Amino acid sequence: MDPLIQASAPVGTFTATTDAVAGSLGLSAALGTIPLLTFFVMLLLVKAKAWQAGLVSLTAAVLVAILAFGMPADLTLLSASQGAVFGFFPIVWIVVMALWFYQVTVLSGRFEDMRAIFDTVGGGDIRIQAVLIAFCFGGMLEALAGFGAPVAITATMLLALGLPPLKTAVVVLLANTAPVAFGAVGIPITTAGQLTGIPAAEIGAIVGHQAPFVAVLVPFFLVWIIDGFRGIRETWPALLTIGGTFALGIWWASTHFSYELTDVVASLLAMASAVVLLRFWRPKGAAEADARLGITPTRPAGDLTPGRIWMAVLPYLLVITVFGIAKLWTLGFDLAGWLASTNLRIPWPGLDGRLVTAAGEPITGTVYSFQWLSSPGTLLLITGLLVALIYSVFTGGGRFPLRFGDALAEIGRSFWKMRWSGLTIVLVLSLAYVMNFSGQTLAMGTAIAGVGAAFAFLSPVLGWLGTAVTGSDTSANALFATLQQTAAEEAGLDPSLMVAANTSGGVVGKMISPQSLAIAATAVSMEGQESKILRTVLPWSVALLLMVCTIVFLQSNVLSWMLP
Repeated sequence: MDPLIQASAPVGTFTATTDAVAGSLGLSAALGTIPLLTFFVMLLLVKAKAWQAGLVSLTAAVLVAILAFGMPADLTLLSASQGAVFGFFPIVWIVVMALWFYQVTVLSGRFEDMRAIFDTVGGGDIRIQAVLIAFCFGGMLEALAGFGAPVAITATMLLALGLPPLKTAVVVLLANTAPVAFGAVGIPITTAGQLTGIPAAEIGAIVGHQAPFVAVLVPFFLVWIIDGFRGIRETWPALLTIGGTFALGIWWASTHFSYELTDVVASLLAMASAVVLLRFWRPKGAAEADARLGITPTRPAGDLTPGRIWMAVLPYLLVITVFGIAKLWTLGFDLAGWLASTNLRIPWPGLDGRLVTAAGEPITGTVYSFQWLSSPGTLLLITGLLVALIYSVFTGGGRFPLRFGDALAEIGRSFWKMRWSGLTIVLVLSLAYVMNFSGQTLAMGTAIAGVGAAFAFLSPVLGWLGTAVTGSDTSANALFATLQQTAAEEAGLDPSLMVAANTSGGVVGKMISPQSLAIAATAVSMEGQESKILRTVLPWSVALLLMVCTIVFLQSNVLSWMLP
């Protein structure tokens, strides 16, 4: 059992209800949308910076919670404080460590060799390189860390290849879709299973029959963004091979192997298929594409020897090793269980025990888990220190100099670089907690679920909405998984399908979440221009959401045979 730090005895309670405003669900849901509408209006119309939009939206959420939903002011502010702390740790911690991990490879000079490796595999075609980095490599990072790490790392890699900043941001956000459902070793699905009582493997298998439809199309979308229809025409064999293999990997691993390792399997298979294909086929128009994009191809000095290849890929092999051991090691010792046991569970002072259900039972969300050792950010720190130590010892005869002290100093610089994005993340998580604990999110979700049989089509919208607000498919499942289950049972639908639909809907909502926008903007040096990125990526998110809604609706009736 996790260590539990006791809080003082609470006085007074609050119960979130779906009809808190004048006894009306519709009015409650309508008022509950005010903070979200405020955020997007601030970004799209006012063109405010993301942290400013977050601050104004948080203020709106606090006012709605107190004045409309009747939540005591102290509980509202305490809810915001818990969300802020959760936003800083583990989320900001993970993102900063991901950025630092990448910077270690840059400081050492080894990243230039990694660029050369992708150039070799991609046949010198930046369009295929972008798919391999953002989609395949990004999928691997999502499998291991999640929480913004794929966007942060792959964006900096694509930017270094010469892709323009705005295109880079949109590409990495769109690529970070299909892998999200199984991110961080399947945590979104594990969470849904724990909350609903439905076996997580069952939910994962159903998601594995939805996400492939997105996965097979994403490489084509990425090249469309980079180089239009001409780019697709010149590279489609590689795009179909990569997307199709990734989709097949999702289906097979989630259904017949392990939903926790789905992204790992899919990413490795897609990368391997690209290597095989490109041994026998090369795309046309690579040089012309560089010219259209204004890119001057660069090559690292010297030959790419086996030793240099090994040292370039070493950081990512260590990531796989460290995370694999930490998450999955069970031989003689449950390491994952031991790491989880080090988490400090802290009942939030003044809040825990005062937010109760209609039955008078305290909700569990007011206990903050301080994952000081088991956090993906800490695992990235450990891995990065190992990489820095190895690179500082094996300098390749001085060609790749890296002092261990410089690597440590880069941690502080990474935090400074993330200061505004980190503030945005903290504010948005505060917003999410206030909306959740006050009943605003619940009212919106219940209103959407009240449409009866049509809920099968609208079900993914809840996951999309939850992920757009919180930036996490895991959080979206925490918000709506039980609601999806209840609504499905009332409407005569398959509860497992609807819970899976929540996860799949969240997959296409992450690209428009404030956190993801802030991370992408920071990575490509477009801080303060999150609204510009949002306007570009929003149509893709909505289009993919409609596709997921259609798939889920058909699987609820005429395509029910498709489900495992």
